[in-house]
Amino acid sequence: MGTIEKKSQPALILGGGRGGSEFVQLLQDVSQFHIVGVVDANPDAPAFKLAIEMHIPIFDDVEKALHSCKPCTAFNFTNDEAVSELAASIVGPCSIIGGTQSHLIWDMFNQIKETRDQLQKNQLFTESIISHAMEGIILIDAHGIIKTFNPAAETMFGFTLQEVLGKNISMLMPDPDKTNHDGYLERYLSTNLARVVGIEREVVAQHKDGVTFPISLSVNEMISDGEHLFVGIVSDISERKKNEEMISKLAHYDVITGLPNRVLFFDRCDKALSHAKRNKMSLAVMFLDLDGFKDVNDTLGHAAGDELLKQVANRMQETIREEDTVARFGGDEFALIFNDVKSRDNIEHIADKIIAAISEPFVIGEDSCNIGASAGVSMFPDDHTEMDSLVRQADTAMYSAKKSGKNHCRFYDENMQPY
Repeated sequence: MGTIEKKSQPALILGGGRGGSEFVQLLQDVSQFHIVGVVDANPDAPAFKLAIEMHIPIFDDVEKALHSCKPCTAFNFTNDEAVSELAASIVGPCSIIGGTQSHLIWDMFNQIKETRDQLQKNQLFTESIISHAMEGIILIDAHGIIKTFNPAAETMFGFTLQEVLGKNISMLMPDPDKTNHDGYLERYLSTNLARVVGIEREVVAQHKDGVTFPISLSVNEMISDGEHLFVGIVSDISERKKNEEMISKLAHYDVITGLPNRVLFFDRCDKALSHAKRNKMSLAVMFLDLDGFKDVNDTLGHAAGDELLKQVANRMQETIREEDTVARFGGDEFALIFNDVKSRDNIEHIADKIIAAISEPFVIGEDSCNIGASAGVSMFPDDHTEMDSLVRQADTAMYSAKKSGKNHCRFYDENMQPY
């Protein structure tokens, strides 16, 4: 049976500067690729001279070159991500190698160069690229042993290159990933089922001081001289996660009191109600409105009113259980959810404690003020089984309490008129 020869892949070099020029020379001795074109808008680009000597087509327009040379693998040395995006749209995302990836493949080819001088030259160039990369670049072998650890990774993880070389990559992970990592590699190499390879993921890393932090991790596999190598591109996304958390907090929490807002209240109420239905438990929804808040706000000013709302929120949180919810609906109105209610008397007792706590004097700066609270309660499943109806019933009961004298709690009954 004859040997099947592998066809070499057409390669298009995007960028004729120093990087593109060196890569053109490098690919001369690599049988897996043959160059079908070099692209650069600069007619004096260094790579053009080589291309002309080697009878390689040259182009001054990236889009024209991509259309002319496809199908091909495009190597982007322009440091312009827009060029990579354009190339991906024309030759496909799997056929574009840009930025750090191009230089890492370059590094792989350097390992098979025949002469020591050429090897050293290309290694130094690649190391320079990796050293100046803003992302952490970590190279490991099939056993998880660290072989490359660039300065950005040193800064990110707090370890020096000397401290990690020859060590297992799991030293940069908290449990359970630390314990399971070698198993992930073995499973991938034996089954080719990827948990991390070829997939950009958000994972938790561990600093030298033991503090964990979130990272974005992209891992690619390489084979050099028959050896499996894995290259991880790592970015610290702590700041991004903080911003996401801040945006989420603004969307779900009240700015003044820090309590859940109306949106989060309804979400929690829906989940609590589903839990109560599944487990055949009782649940209570309470609406509470402050009595006399407007007078304080008008007399002492809005800043004092905001401080009063904060103190009210604190007193309510200290009164309820951790598994229950108090939310600010807006203005001086609050809503509460009580899970796994044992009896109506139990809720009545809690309501009395909340109203009594709010009735105690508040000190705001040099001023002291007194307010009260009116509350209304609806019960699941006694009053209704659906969230919207329970909320309306609690609101109706609260207004009934305000109308009948304020500073107390009333439970909903069907004879109450909605307000």
